[in-house]
Amino acid sequence: MGASQTSFQEAADIDIPLNSNMPNAQQKPMANSKPQAAKMSRTKKIIWILMAVVILAILVIAGYFIKKLIETHYYYCTRSAKFIPLAKSCDGHADCYDGEDEAYCTSEFKANGTFPVRLISAASVLQVFNGKTWRTVCNDDWTAQHTETTCKQLGYTKSPTSKSVDVSTLQYSLKTGPFAAVWSGSGSTPVHQATTDRSVCRTGSVVSLMCSDCGQVNSVDRIVGGVDAHIEDYPWQVSLHNGGHRCGGSLVSARWIVTAAHCFTNNKEVSRWTVMSGETFMSAFGTSSVDKIIIHDQYNTDTNDYDLAMMRLSSPISVGDKRKPVCLPPKDLPLPYKAPVVVTGWGLLRENGKTATRLQMANIEIISRNTCSGIYGSSLSQRMICAGILAGGVDSCQGDSGGPLVYLSSSSQWNLVGVVSWGDGCARQNRPGVYSNVDDMLNWIYTVIEKNS
Repeated sequence: MGASQTSFQEAADIDIPLNSNMPNAQQKPMANSKPQAAKMSRTKKIIWILMAVVILAILVIAGYFIKKLIETHYYYCTRSAKFIPLAKSCDGHADCYDGEDEAYCTSEFKANGTFPVRLISAASVLQVFNGKTWRTVCNDDWTAQHTETTCKQLGYTKSPTSKSVDVSTLQYSLKTGPFAAVWSGSGSTPVHQATTDRSVCRTGSVVSLMCSDCGQVNSVDRIVGGVDAHIEDYPWQVSLHNGGHRCGGSLVSARWIVTAAHCFTNNKEVSRWTVMSGETFMSAFGTSSVDKIIIHDQYNTDTNDYDLAMMRLSSPISVGDKRKPVCLPPKDLPLPYKAPVVVTGWGLLRENGKTATRLQMANIEIISRNTCSGIYGSSLSQRMICAGILAGGVDSCQGDSGGPLVYLSSSSQWNLVGVVSWGDGCARQNRPGVYSNVDDMLNWIYTVIEKNS
């Protein structure tokens, strides 16, 4: 009995709630619901915040593309708060209040007269113009200050050097003069204003200048038929952007780019252009703004004669392994028939094909003027040169317009001898590419830099 009584009591004890002394205890939950509610509230807030961020991002992206779409077709007049068709901006007629649509457009430049300083021949011999004739400058009384002053006149400020060249080693047309020599103590005077005429050089030598470390790369080793290239091998190559890649160009200083005039025929608003430099792969990032685009005043849209233009960056680029100017050639740099040259760019990989995303290069050769004239007839002017492979297969294409044609001189410097201008198709047999002849327009280039720097 005792055992059964004990068992009964144990069973009864089990049925007694732990908090039996609290009334209605069995109705109170074991856990508090407030933390759960707070947790649910925080989750809802996070979801709403994420939704708001996503919606905002969608609106921003949509707004960006709508803005780009509008900019593609319209110009916005900020002062009069209205849109005009893009074709009406930079058309020579003011459509906005105060003519703001005509204020920042490409401009033409006429080089009145002769730029009075030049380098000539493969030896880069210095000559000055006295108003009538070109005279070769003797090494007599020449100083390092003269070198610095003269190179500054030519638009170069970095690493100028000079050396003497014996008159006896010059090409025949330069051996007999006429000559000129600087005055003693005239180092800071512009060189063409600091010389006197001479029949012979007292030292028997003349001045040769190397005004910068332009055109030098560590390696000298798909345009159509081309191969992949690295920007470090052609660091002067740039891409001109206006809603994407439009043309190529060449750095000739930290702030100036040489390109083709036809790139701007229907794109005259300066603010729409940017410049990508220092990149092997095509990119829209890291571009530089432009504050001047100057077209050769004799450029002919029908014949592409004088197809040359210059762009001035809003601020100089930092020169380094991936960004470095190419040399402007000395006047009359010899370019014999079949001279090896290189063309680079991000053009079409084949006729009517896709644009390259990686920089391309092609080894081609100079085509003689007689051969090229026989192909293109009167379309070939003195301001044009031909290059390519007559058998076909290698050439520059539309996307490379304005890009560089370069030649490696005996001093191991790359010289800009041509600018991609026009052609008949791409890489067709007996249809070489036609390039603007830089040698023939050096006077214009130097004058633009001097007058607009």
